[in-house]
Amino acid sequence: MRNTFDFFNFLLTNYLPRSAATRFMGWFSKINSPLLTWFSLRVWRIFADDLNLAEARKSSFNSLHDCFVRELKPGVRPLTTDPEALASPCDAVIGAHGRIDGSQLLQIKGSPYTLEELLPIDGLAEDYRDGCYVTLRLKSSMYHHMHAPADCRISRLDYISGDTWNVNPPTLRRLQKVFCKNERVALPLETRWSDTSLLLVPVAAVLVASIRLHCLPYPLNLAYRGPNHFTFDAAYRRGEDMGYFEHGSTIIMLCKGPWEFCKQVKEGAVIRMGEALLRRHNH
Repeated sequence: MRNTFDFFNFLLTNYLPRSAATRFMGWFSKINSPLLTWFSLRVWRIFADDLNLAEARKSSFNSLHDCFVRELKPGVRPLTTDPEALASPCDAVIGAHGRIDGSQLLQIKGSPYTLEELLPIDGLAEDYRDGCYVTLRLKSSMYHHMHAPADCRISRLDYISGDTWNVNPPTLRRLQKVFCKNERVALPLETRWSDTSLLLVPVAAVLVASIRLHCLPYPLNLAYRGPNHFTFDAAYRRGEDMGYFEHGSTIIMLCKGPWEFCKQVKEGAVIRMGEALLRRHNH
């Protein structure tokens, strides 16, 4: 039964006209109508019974977009107090993770891709060879903001335009190199640890495929036609809001240096923004 459901999920969400459906959903989600929003949320809950709006700062929403990009009440995502830990940048289901074998990492078991395919940017992939990675999947029902995993500065980012395939497990099991096909952003973070390279790769997906970063004055989405490389200077404290997806998607986190995964990091487990994800070791 599950295989049948997964197969139809894969067909329905990937072989509709993805770009057209994504543009339509982007338009529909921004319709300002409390009644339409109430009805849409009722339908949404049929497919996402884990949608929890009790944590939201607002108690009502004027549009689906308003709900997608909701902020949370203060204090509902406490930060790890470990000064040597990298915090999870988002609420997520943990996917494939582990050591990078040279430049090879896994989309899902048995489905490899390479750093060079994910990061077709001169010299960037080389910084993460033999490092480690973790795939963080934001379900559509989850909180969609991304936060700084450590105190950091950002001086550059690269936008890589692409497709809008779904990034859910049924698709990852059937389609090779999805993360290398979809729209994504390479966001290197400069931290206080001189022996560490750290990179976030937010990957967009079908329907509301839009990445909004607070350090840019416009969203990165299917309608974007500007430059692909940006230089600037932005600083964030650990846990500070860096931006959001306008729908569920994925963040791939890459790091190089003396890091090991925390014990609770297991494939299929749910992690909340601010919880310890990796910790420095001295051996």
